[in-house]
Parts: sequence; structure tokens; C-alpha cells
Amino acid sequence: MFRVTRKEEIFFDLFVDTADMACLAAKKLNDLIINYTDVDKKIDAIQQIEHDCDIKVHDIVQQLNRSFITPIDREDINEIAKELDNITDAIEDTAHRFRMFDIKSIRDDAKKLSDLIVACTDELKIVMLEMKNMKTSKLLCPKIIEVNRIENDGDVLYRSAMSSLFTSGMDALEILKWKEIYEFLENSLDACEDVANTVEGVVMKHA
Repeated sequence: MFRVTRKEEIFFDLFVDTADMACLAAKKLNDLIINYTDVDKKIDAIQQIEHDCDIKVHDIVQQLNRSFITPIDREDINEIAKELDNITDAIEDTAHRFRMFDIKSIRDDAKKLSDLIVACTDELKIVMLEMKNMKTSKLLCPKIIEVNRIENDGDVLYRSAMSSLFTSGMDALEILKWKEIYEFLENSLDACEDVANTVEGVVMKHA
């Protein structure tokens, strides 16, 4: 039977902390996109969150190296930690494109994709909170499904945004800029789905 001791709970607590950072980064990106002012300051704040997330992932790895017994397979702990970090990496990469490309105004599809990233990270945090009770949780599997649903909505929106972009009559350089921004926004959603899929695999192992 799957039981987690108080000492072993630290891994799940660290997962929640890391997911919390992804949520914060997503909300900061959303604020950047929705309220497109103080761009440099907002991007720098997202960069700091990403740096803090790297430190948290390092803490997980260090804790893993010190632990003789772990609540789930060691490779799964390492994989979840890295995939959570990938979310903040993707969000930071997205944010930097607005400064690199000297974006002057925001397209509506970017706002919609950003809203989905916020929703997806919020759901993923609940997934992390429920992991320690994976054998009895009534929320864990539905929330994994919800993360996948949001990511699927993101795929549909991404394709629509790209189609609209290439039929917009915009300057070719602007099209290239926004094409890459849309790709990075979609990458952020993909990173969320990767975590959910890995957790789903862990749940299946312990079913």
C-alpha cells in the first residue's frame, strides 16, 4: 500500500513550491501581456522567478541524493522536478521575446493563450497538492485530465492564431516575430501537459 511518511512528504512539498513558482511566473507573464507597460521591469521579475525555480529544483535533487527511501521512484522525482522547471523556463523564454523583438502592441490571441497558461498552472498546482494522497485523492485524476483539456484548447487556439497571423497582411518581419511568440506560448502549455502526463504515469504505477 502507498503510504507517505512525514519525512518523505518533503518531496511533495517541494513539488508544490516549484508549481507555485510556475503559477507566479504565469501570472506575471499574463500581467505583462494584458497590461503592456513597464515591460523591462516585468520581464526582469519573471527572470528572477525562473532563477528561484532553478534553486528549488536543485534543492529537490540534493534532497533526493540524501534520501535512502523515497515515496515514488527516484527517476520520477527527478523527472517531475525537471519538467516543473521547464514550465518557468518556457514562460521566461516567452517573456524575453517581447523585449528582444521590440514588440509595440499585443495581439488578442496572445492574451488568450496567456490566460490558458495561467489556468493550466493553477490546475497543475492542485495536481501537485494531491500527489501525496494519490491512492485516495478524488481530485488528482480529474485535475490531470483538466490540464490536458486546457492544453488541447491551447493547441486549437495556437493553430487559429497562426492561421490568422499568416492571413493578416502584416509586415513579414512582424509575422516572424509573432510566429515565434505564439510558439513559445504554446511551448509553455506543452510543458504543463508534460508534468501532468508524468504524474499520471506515477499514479498508474501505484494503482
